[in-house]
Amino acid sequence: MKMVMAIIRPDKFFIVKESLAQQGFYASTKWDVAGRGKQKGIQVGNVVYEEMSKTTLFIVCQDDDKNKVIDIIMDAAISGDGNPGDGKIFVLPVEESYTISDRSKDEIE
Repeated sequence: MKMVMAIIRPDKFFIVKESLAQQGFYASTKWDVAGRGKQKGIQVGNVVYEEMSKTTLFIVCQDDDKNKVIDIIMDAAISGDGNPGDGKIFVLPVEESYTISDRSKDEIE
């Protein structure tokens, strides 16, 4: 299994979430974060914003679904023709998973 971690613009969250759900990917975790990319923030007039509000989504999926999940997120999260700050996607391996309510170890395929 893989964990797809997508850092996106907060205003794109509902679009991404709905796009994932339409393709059968309902489970996700949302985390509101702040940070900056390699552009080191933005300057508006005399004010420099070094950290921007972002939303991080965590989606765990089967290995075979990883590219589909990434494509859905990219299509839904891009702003216009693509702008700095549209986001970043990371993919991590999932070695184990547990269900707390019944203390069971999940089957990882």
